[in-house]
Amino acid sequence: MIEPKGADQAFKGVMLAFAAFAAYAFSDASVKMIHGALSPYQSSFIGAVFGLAGFPFLMKPGDRITDAFRTSNRALWLLRFVAQAAGTIGSVVAFTHLSMAEAFVLIFLLPCFVTIMSVVFLKEQVGIKRWSAVVIGFVGTLIVLRPGFRELSIGHLGAVFGGLSGAISIICYRAIGPTEKNISMYSAGVLGVLVICGVLMVADFRIPTSEQWLYLAGFGLLAALAAILLMKAANYAPAAMIGPTQYSQMIWAVLFGYLVFGDHVDLPMLLGILLICGSGLLTLQRERVRNVPLPVAVAPDAQASAVIAPEASDQPKA
Repeated sequence: MIEPKGADQAFKGVMLAFAAFAAYAFSDASVKMIHGALSPYQSSFIGAVFGLAGFPFLMKPGDRITDAFRTSNRALWLLRFVAQAAGTIGSVVAFTHLSMAEAFVLIFLLPCFVTIMSVVFLKEQVGIKRWSAVVIGFVGTLIVLRPGFRELSIGHLGAVFGGLSGAISIICYRAIGPTEKNISMYSAGVLGVLVICGVLMVADFRIPTSEQWLYLAGFGLLAALAAILLMKAANYAPAAMIGPTQYSQMIWAVLFGYLVFGDHVDLPMLLGILLICGSGLLTLQRERVRNVPLPVAVAPDAQASAVIAPEASDQPKA
């Protein structure tokens, strides 16, 4: 049996993740409104500057600003540092060159990557239904891309990088989350974008217009909100449960595409969307099957670990 408290924690984590990905969708729509007038490096850098607003909400009593640079695992901290920069650049490129729906479909490979990485690096036990969800997700992606029947652009590559790097960031957080402060993990991502994109943007820097500043502020501030919510979600639910909630962004993508950007969804893309969303629902359903224990949740600090660990230790092995 799943312990009631454990189920409640997982449900809370999933709901926080839904809210996080809604904020990400609005953030992505904001940067798409710039229409590539600024380089992806500059858009990413300025968005990260606004993203610094998230720091105060992650600092807890006793935290210091120097904790942003402290970590219990420097290698994984630096991996997140680089992955976040690569993912942000890739996402900006994707939303610049593709419709929101198509960009999201490819970024939706994130849950597939998370499931695979959870097995390889976190040693989570994944059953046949979750592996089937991964396969269905990749099939849906191939239907959308239709390799050999249409020309692929740098936007498609950027979207794949966005999904892959996002999965790496989630796995890094889960791997060192129990001993790591929120401010440390958050700063790894923001500082990675600031440093790497700050260097790359110099060659083609342009002063944004007032309208572009507004979109860049929305891009950065909403992404900061989403990152905070996603980190909070990881306190209550495992990566394999959080990942599929990203599929909810497709609703926002279709709405924004149709109402704001004049995009349309053709039949192959619709079929691909249904398969990808179906793979997400299959993963969620597998996690909530009766008598299937929830994987151990990850807590960001010792205080939260003290609350979660006793419940997790009583759970039978999957």
